[in-house]
Amino acid sequence: MQRIAILGRPNVGKSTLFNRLVGRKIAIVDDTPGVTRDRKEAEAIIGGVPVLLADTAGLEEAPPDTIPGRMRASSEAALRQADLAIFVVDARAGITPSDRAFANWLRRAGLPVILVANKAEGRLGTQMALEAYELGLGDPLPVSAEHGEGIGTLHDEVRDRLADTGRPARDAADRPLRLAIVGRPNAGKSTLVNTLLGEERMITGPEPGLTRDAVALEFRDAEGPIRLVDTAGMRKKARIEQKLEQMSVAATLAALKEAEVVVLVLDALLGMDEQDLRIARLAEREGRAVVIALNKWDAVEDRAATRRRLDDVLTASLAQSKGVAVVPISAATGKGVEKLMPTVREVYALWNRRVPTGELNRWFEAMKERHQPPLVDGKRIKLRYATMPKARPPTLAVFGTRAELLPEDYRRYLVNSFRDAFAMPGVPIRLNLRGTDNPYAEGEA
Repeated sequence: MQRIAILGRPNVGKSTLFNRLVGRKIAIVDDTPGVTRDRKEAEAIIGGVPVLLADTAGLEEAPPDTIPGRMRASSEAALRQADLAIFVVDARAGITPSDRAFANWLRRAGLPVILVANKAEGRLGTQMALEAYELGLGDPLPVSAEHGEGIGTLHDEVRDRLADTGRPARDAADRPLRLAIVGRPNAGKSTLVNTLLGEERMITGPEPGLTRDAVALEFRDAEGPIRLVDTAGMRKKARIEQKLEQMSVAATLAALKEAEVVVLVLDALLGMDEQDLRIARLAEREGRAVVIALNKWDAVEDRAATRRRLDDVLTASLAQSKGVAVVPISAATGKGVEKLMPTVREVYALWNRRVPTGELNRWFEAMKERHQPPLVDGKRIKLRYATMPKARPPTLAVFGTRAELLPEDYRRYLVNSFRDAFAMPGVPIRLNLRGTDNPYAEGEA
C-alpha cells in the first residue's frame, strides 16, 4: 500500500483535509495553530487507489530540542516514508516566507508533490490560489477541505501521481469510472440503477425519498469497471428539515464531488426546474462531466416541445457546460437505457482529453488575430501563450502582461472558441489567467 504525507505550516487546514479524504473525523480540528502534534495515519481510498494517509504536525522552524522542533522531525520522518506528498497552503492568507522555505525543502527531497491551496472557496478563492504558482511546485489545486470543493479533482491528481511513481496500486485498465446518479426525489434514479445492473438492487416505488443514503455499487459495461453511486433525492434547501434528510443530502453532495461523471436524472413530465439546475451547476463548479438522463420519456406526448423547452433552459442556464449530452430513456421499461453508458464513456473521454501545446497555441494565435484583447484602463492586455496543464476537466492556463485583468466577455470568448475548435461539448472548461512581470509596464501608453 502506497503512503501519502500531508504537510504544511500550522493552521492551513491539513487535519480538515485529512478527515475529508479519510471520510470520517479522526484528527481534531480547531482554529488554534498547532493542535496536531503527533502524526496520525489512516487507510483511505483516494482516486480508486488504497493508500495510507498521514496527517502531520505543522512545519515550523525551531530548535530540535523544542516541541515544535520534535514535531517537525516527526513530519520529516513521515515524508521519508511517503511515496507522495500533499503540500497545503492557505489561499486566503497568501504565500508566506515559511511556505517558500518548506517548498524549497520539498523540492530538495525529490518526492512527487501535489500543491493544494486550501480555503479557496468560490471564484475569488480560485483566483487567490494562483499566487501559489510562485512556489515552483506545479499547478496549485484550489480546494476547500471544509466545504468539500475541489476534492474530486484532488482524488484525480493523487491517482495520476501515484501511477507515475511506477508502482500503481491498481492497473489503469481496471480502474473503475466513478459515476454518480443524482436528481430530485422520485425522478427514477434507483429504477435506473436497477435497470443498469439487471437486478432489483435498490428499493423502488411511487413514494419519494425511499433512498436515504448514498449507495456505492460496482458493475462492468463493455469498456470496463464502473463504481456507481445511487444518491438520495435532493429537495430545495428550504424544505429540508429533518436531520436524517440533511445527512442524506450531505452524502449526495459528497458523492457528486468525488465522481468523475454525473448522471442527472430528470422527470421528463416535469421538465428541468431550479433544483435540477442547482445540482447541475454544482457538478459544473466541481469540474465534473455531466450527462442528463431524461427519464419517463415513454409517457411524454409532445416530445419535440419537451426537448425544445429543455434545450432552452440548458442554453440559458448552463453556459459553462454548453452542449451537455441528453439521453431520453424509460428506466422502468429499459427503453433507451442502452444508449446511456456509451454516452457516459464518450463524455468521460472528452473530460480526460489533452490538446498538444503546438496545436493549442496555433488556435490561441488565431483567436487573438480574430479578436484582440481589449484595453483596460487605457492599457493593452498582451496575451503571450497558452498551455493545458491538466485535463479532468480540461484546463487552460493563459499567460501574459496583465492577463489577470482580462474582462469576463473575453474569457467567455476564449472558452467557447476552445470548446468549438476542439469539439468538447458538455464538458466544463477551466480558464486560469496569470500575469507576467513586465519591466516596461509603467511606461506603456
